[in-house]
Amino acid sequence: MKPIIKSTGTLVCCCLVLLMAGFSLYPSPTSKISAGTAKVNITPAVPIPMSGYRSRTKPFEGIHDSIYARAIVFSDGENKAAIVSAEIIGLSNSFCEETAGLIEQETGIKRDHILLSAVHSHSGPVTRVYKDDVSPEVKAYADELQQKLAGLVLEADRNLQRVNIGAGKGECLMNINRRAQDGKGNIQLGRNPYGPCDHEVGVVRIDDAEGNIMSVLLDWPCHGVVMGPRNYLVSGDWPGATSRYIEDSLGKPVIAPILIGASGDINPIYGPHIDFVDVNSYAYALDAIGYDLGKEAIRVSEDIGTRSTGEIRAIQKSIYLPGKVEEPNRLHHQAYDPGNDVEVRLSALKIGSIIFAGVNGEVFNQIGVKLKNLSPYTNTFFITHCNGSCGYLVSDEAIPEGGYEVRSTRVQSGAESGIIEGLIQLINELSN
Repeated sequence: MKPIIKSTGTLVCCCLVLLMAGFSLYPSPTSKISAGTAKVNITPAVPIPMSGYRSRTKPFEGIHDSIYARAIVFSDGENKAAIVSAEIIGLSNSFCEETAGLIEQETGIKRDHILLSAVHSHSGPVTRVYKDDVSPEVKAYADELQQKLAGLVLEADRNLQRVNIGAGKGECLMNINRRAQDGKGNIQLGRNPYGPCDHEVGVVRIDDAEGNIMSVLLDWPCHGVVMGPRNYLVSGDWPGATSRYIEDSLGKPVIAPILIGASGDINPIYGPHIDFVDVNSYAYALDAIGYDLGKEAIRVSEDIGTRSTGEIRAIQKSIYLPGKVEEPNRLHHQAYDPGNDVEVRLSALKIGSIIFAGVNGEVFNQIGVKLKNLSPYTNTFFITHCNGSCGYLVSDEAIPEGGYEVRSTRVQSGAESGIIEGLIQLINELSN
């Protein structure tokens, strides 16, 4: 079944009319780029249930480290765009739609120019409020979070100033493929040093007009699961530790948003199956990854060349992939009963020659690697948990192998080609 595609971008016919009339929808590539940053604490004020593990049966018991959201707003004089990173597990489709609407109302930034992303920390509060039995405390937190994210982007927009921007890449080996053989021909959650694992660290550096660093944005593929299911302390997990390391090392007013790459099948080398049972062990594991990854991001940023000009373009689309019924057995199966088609949201944002390609799901790392290799832009960054949530999106080869992610996904074979083809189409549209 070929994916069905809907576009929220500018209508083609309108483009043709404007071009024939001698007008351009976009500014010149020599337009000056401006950027503004902001950061806000999003730690819940009262204990509420935690996300990530069904085995948890009670609200959080304390704060290991406060959690934050960070935003960068870009402008080329005619178009604006916003990237938001929040230290929570994810944001629902409806939450993102409503929040993007608030941001557009407050700032004028178009909805298809907004990337709302989560770091997928399994040690944060729940944010979904679609259940009938949701508590007033959870509903209040979700409402407060929405207002904080909208206010965060407004603050970043008010902080706009002329900047220089550039991108580079490094490597961090603190992640590992988690789809491991159990010795009986089945795939279980574990550690698989033989499995494919994307170790690439994408780094974007933003300087003010005087050359002072404003932001180091980092993109790396890994689940936020260092602090496992027995943990009842709120934490930003390794993404929070990484942001802290970069910001503490570079000093104020630098902010360091974390974007999560294609990591549906990737875990950190520490946790969650190592049974950390005390705060000191948590701190060691979090800080070890935060130090290693943050140090690499700073190293890469030091060698990045920046420029002050470029244009901003963005587009978002939905593709509808053939669905399947969730399989309760985690062992391998060759066939699944068909289910309803699944809407997958694709986003593409171009800042100068830097591409951010977003998907609202947990994408396997092989898909992300293929997309980056096929992109015509060297600095293409893959973002998952972006502008909503549709669950796991696995590679074609994983379907017959089975395992937790295959059991959980609502999409049949075909997600891989649908995502890659859809994003490449968007990237090419932004290039024309």
